[in-house]
Amino acid sequence: MGGPSSEREISIKSGKAVCKALEAKQIDYVPVELMPGPNTNGYKESVAAKLALLKIDVAFLALHGEFGEDGTVQELLEGMSMPYTGSSSGASKVAMNKITAKEVLKSNNVPIAGHEILARGSFNKDLDIKAYFKLLGPSLVIKPSNGGSSIGLNIADNEKDLRAAIEDAFRYDDKLIIEEYISGREITVGMIEDRALPIVEIVPKRKFFDFTAKYEKGLTEYIVPAEIDEQTYKMCQEVGLRTHKVLSARSFSRVDIILNKKIGPVVLELNMIPGLTETSLLPKSAKAAGIGFEDLCLKILNSALSE
Repeated sequence: MGGPSSEREISIKSGKAVCKALEAKQIDYVPVELMPGPNTNGYKESVAAKLALLKIDVAFLALHGEFGEDGTVQELLEGMSMPYTGSSSGASKVAMNKITAKEVLKSNNVPIAGHEILARGSFNKDLDIKAYFKLLGPSLVIKPSNGGSSIGLNIADNEKDLRAAIEDAFRYDDKLIIEEYISGREITVGMIEDRALPIVEIVPKRKFFDFTAKYEKGLTEYIVPAEIDEQTYKMCQEVGLRTHKVLSARSFSRVDIILNKKIGPVVLELNMIPGLTETSLLPKSAKAAGIGFEDLCLKILNSALSE
């Protein structure tokens, strides 16, 4: 848990919750809090050295964002022949990068929003900002190509806000995605043991489900299971499971979807290591399926050992 990403504090919360669950299941565990710092070869080597000293049987990954979800720590553990929870380094690398993930989803006919990619070197005062509205519509979603927890994500309805949103997203990555804003109900489909769990509907009291809405109490309502007609419900679960499979996710994941009245489910992204506190979305979904938080953690752990 921990690590160098902007999601470090959320990761520590996930890690502590997992430790508590493992303790309740009488499983020996060693909490490993990775320090903040630049994600360099030196950082990687220090983590490997730290893990080698512990002589552990399996690594439970509660790392979110850079180093944890982008395949870096997975590659390191593969090199050490150490089993670990979640998806492989290759799958993690593809899914974490929103640009490559969208390419895979599009090529497999998974519904996604129309989008354009912008690199830092192309952004200057001469860039025709208006063109994005002409291409993608009156409202745009801007987000870094890597990252999670809605950090660096903004919605823009005019040129001034779009330029500010681009500048904000570039604080977190050198490439970003400018995407058409699709209105609708925000839902998420959790996966465990490669099957779809009950759907959670997210109803934020803010304009959209941003970092503040996610982590400040009382700013978002969650409906589990989502109150959606049976046919659409099944369709959303199928789209979620297809996303999980085409991105080669393993054991568990969480697929975020916008359910639009006219076009149906549109996939926003897949989270390879979603939040793992008792109040996080995947555990809420599992609970609705009769899987308590402790059992969910045990299933995730067992999947690593069976691999």
